[in-house]
Parts: sequence; structure tokens; C-alpha cells
Amino acid sequence: MSEYVIRVLIADDQLLMRDGLASLLNIQPGIDVVGTAENGQEAITAVANLLPDVVLMDVRMPVMDGIEATAEIHRRFPEIKVLMLTTFDDEAYVTGALRAGAFGYVLKNTPSLDLAQAIQMAHRGMVQLAPSAADKVAKMIGGTRTPGKDMGTDNPLTNLTEREVEVLRLIVQGASNREIADKLVITEGTVKSHVSNILSRLEARDRTQAAVIAVKHGLT
Repeated sequence: MSEYVIRVLIADDQLLMRDGLASLLNIQPGIDVVGTAENGQEAITAVANLLPDVVLMDVRMPVMDGIEATAEIHRRFPEIKVLMLTTFDDEAYVTGALRAGAFGYVLKNTPSLDLAQAIQMAHRGMVQLAPSAADKVAKMIGGTRTPGKDMGTDNPLTNLTEREVEVLRLIVQGASNREIADKLVITEGTVKSHVSNILSRLEARDRTQAAVIAVKHGLT
């Protein structure tokens, strides 16, 4: 069976950037750039028409910015992953993008091979963050210390049971509810219950934010 090809849409207001990214990504195995858009509104229309797997979304664009477009895409097409790709790592942009439902935030100086890997990981449901964006995420979720294996009293993961930590670790790895159930030898209904408890205990909006919190606090 041939490898699944990830369909990618690029949204950026600069033609040179769109064309350059498309050229770089199309030579990466397992990735196919199926379309481009020059602003957020065009991106939403293109997503509806092309149904890509992953959208590479710039933050600052005319007509509609990337964060607003990401929120609309996440609302209408929750199965499509949005990965922010920008030159700006301002805290407001980083936190705004993640709250809008983005599955990651990477910078335009990222090497093409690393960008391809980020797309693949986002497609699997794993959050990708540029190192310079990670500190901004820490502020968003209330963490201020360096991630580590120890779980101090300031770590929200201490509110989870041992089983919930196991489930959360698999969420970080991109596993679906069925895959988690198979791995832990429990029912899918039990997994859903654990996920609901995890989101509540971490005060997380969804699995994406829960994964971000987990990574920032040392769970891998």
C-alpha cells in the first residue's frame, strides 16, 4: 500500500512566499500542496472547496487575518489541522492562534525538512511549537517554570490520576480514542470519560490545548 499523501493548503499574502513554500513542500515525500490563498477569507473558501488535511496559515494578512480564519476553519472543519507559519512570535499571536484551534505555531525560518515534519505531526494531531513560541504558551496556560520530569505543586498534571496521565500521554502522541483504548486495553467509552475528566481538570478547551499543557509541563 502506498504512503498516504497529506494534502496541504498554503495561506500567505506574499506571492513569493506562497510559491516558494509550494515548491519546497511538493518535493517532500508524502506531501502535496493542493492550493494557495492570499488572505484568510480566501483560505476559508479554499478549505471548503479543496478539503485539505493541513493548512499552513500566515498570521498577518489583509481582508481577514490568520487567527480569525483559523477559528472559522476549526469551527466548520474541525478535522482539518491548521499550522501557523509566520515571522512573528509575539505572545498575542501565539496565544491567539492556539486559542483559535491551531495545531501549532512555527516560524518561516524553519528549514524545509523540519517544516515537512511539523506538517506530518500536525496531521497526526500532535501540537508543534517553535522554541521561541513555547515561552508564550507557558504564560497562556499559567506555567512559568522550565518543563521537566518532576511534577511540583505548580504543575496542573498533579491533578490527574495515574490512568489519566497515561491517556494524556497518548493524546500528546496523536492517538485516537480507539487507539488509546486498544493500547490500554479499556473500552472506547472509558477513554472518552477519561478525556472528559482530563479536559475538566486541566481547564483545557479541547485535546489540542490539553496536549500543549502536557508538553509544557514535561509529559512526553
